[in-house]
Amino acid sequence: MIARPFWTARVEVAWRQASVVWLAGVRRAGKTVLAQSLADAAYFNCDLPSTAERVRDPESFLRAIDRPLVVLDEVHQLPDPSRLLKIAADAFPRLKVLATGSSTLAATQKFRDSLTGRKRTVELVPVLFEELGAFGVADVRKRLLRGGLPPALLAGTHAGEFFAEWMDSYFARDVQELFRLEKRAGFLRLLELVLRQSGGMVELTSLSKLAGVSRPTVANWLEVLQVTHVAHLLRPYAAGGRREIVAQPKIYGFDTGFVCFARGWDSLRAEDCGLLWEHLVLETLLSIPLGRLHFWRDKQQREVDFVVPRGRAAVDAVECKWNADAFEPRGLAAFRESYPTGRNFVVSPQVTDGYARRQGDLAVEFVSLPKLRERLS
Repeated sequence: MIARPFWTARVEVAWRQASVVWLAGVRRAGKTVLAQSLADAAYFNCDLPSTAERVRDPESFLRAIDRPLVVLDEVHQLPDPSRLLKIAADAFPRLKVLATGSSTLAATQKFRDSLTGRKRTVELVPVLFEELGAFGVADVRKRLLRGGLPPALLAGTHAGEFFAEWMDSYFARDVQELFRLEKRAGFLRLLELVLRQSGGMVELTSLSKLAGVSRPTVANWLEVLQVTHVAHLLRPYAAGGRREIVAQPKIYGFDTGFVCFARGWDSLRAEDCGLLWEHLVLETLLSIPLGRLHFWRDKQQREVDFVVPRGRAAVDAVECKWNADAFEPRGLAAFRESYPTGRNFVVSPQVTDGYARRQGDLAVEFVSLPKLRERLS
């Protein structure tokens, strides 16, 4: 069992704010292992019929727990999970509850109560850059190619069978079972398209034609991908500039290994690493969390990879570069013409100690991923 202190600390912080913590994340991301690693916790696998029988009377079940923590793994498998969590929050506030699931709470019909104000959410993303040492990974390119799901990252060889099996399991357990979707081939075809186009702009009409389903169906399925954390949509940042892209979002697949699998990559070239590094930076930003995260692009195709609003007027800009020396400030300079207040970061795997540099009129900080987390947190 590999210790993941960053995520344990995130859960502890969330428990200080609410007694119920919802640990979300895709299948095989490590939710169960993380939950089982918590000290002095009563653990229950909600996939088991015996657990469903024990929680039939939620009040008696919760009263009988003699430990300060209780873990309800895969809680969405229970007949009425929201009732159990609501009773825990309202009647047993001193009992800390960790409930895990692959989808966003209240995204399915089983959750009739979203527990607004009663819970905090922690989204477990694939293995972070800072965690690679604990997983025995010395070269970040291995993480980019294999992705960050622990079984794939720790496997002796790079095997496409894992990714294909995961997608089948994802549809059966997280999509069909929770959302009652029936068109398996069409849905998985859309997922593969999203992974192949990951990091690009979303165009519903084009996706509809390629997937062979209607435009409203594509919009519905993209929502399912988001609430199950398999895709992340970023909205453009805009505050009224005439030249800005204001409507069309960008989409990112949840894991670099699946992006490589969908594109048929079994090895990486230098130009591939730049795109995948951008994904790894996004996962770090999602893990902080920041509240709001955007990208910026204007009609002259100048862009900033990630934009983080901060306060009333300031907005931070984050550029991702596999090679720090290749940074070109054209997009950042255009962005700062409209939004002059904020910090400018270039994050690269080549940077360790960090340094500042003037790029024309811009002050730019070149940072590592751990340092970026520290600066934005």
